[in-house]
Amino acid sequence: MTASVRPGPPLVVDGSGLLCVTLLLRLRSEIDGALPGTVVHVKATDPAAPLDLAAWSHLTGHTYLGPVPGDGIAATYAFVVAESAQRTDPGSPWRLDTVAGAGGDGAGPAIEQTPVP
Repeated sequence: MTASVRPGPPLVVDGSGLLCVTLLLRLRSEIDGALPGTVVHVKATDPAAPLDLAAWSHLTGHTYLGPVPGDGIAATYAFVVAESAQRTDPGSPWRLDTVAGAGGDGAGPAIEQTPVP
């Protein structure tokens, strides 16, 4: 998947010291309103962050770029904000927001989730 990248510095979300759920809650909140093509750098100390961020990017439609080389204590991971990203539930960012609908603008059909047996 190729993403069109917006020029300018990346949006940095500091999730240092946060575990999966809290990291995703902060990430969802801080990128709300980010323009499509914005590169986001997520700083994280949770060892599961690379898996969680890749899965969340896949769920939402953002383009996950992977780890960013650096020398800091917290690892940094990057993704590009998608133009038609799927919104996630405000309190459960690992679930799609069935109220807002399919598009990031709140328009479009509701997404039905099927329970996994």
